[in-house]
Amino acid sequence: MNVVTALVLYAVVWFMTFFVVIPFRLRTQGDAGEVVPGTHASAPEVHNLRKKAILTTLIALVLWAIIATVIIKGWISVRDFDWFNRMSPPRN
Repeated sequence: MNVVTALVLYAVVWFMTFFVVIPFRLRTQGDAGEVVPGTHASAPEVHNLRKKAILTTLIALVLWAIIATVIIKGWISVRDFDWFNRMSPPRN
């Protein structure tokens, strides 16, 4: 795995993790009982994006290390997903 592939993999894992982490501990304006005129009741009262970004970075780093290890060690390859045998046999 080259550097660009590793960075792209980390970016994908980071954003997927971020979208999962965003709703954690979310308190909406409707929950607080104070809806600002012109906004939805489901709008966040306090979003804490900095803490969520730091948490996302730590989680994504662990997930990326696991996924990168699996790819580098060759435990799972593209050929494992060739269920219809469309790929040519591997060269030795």
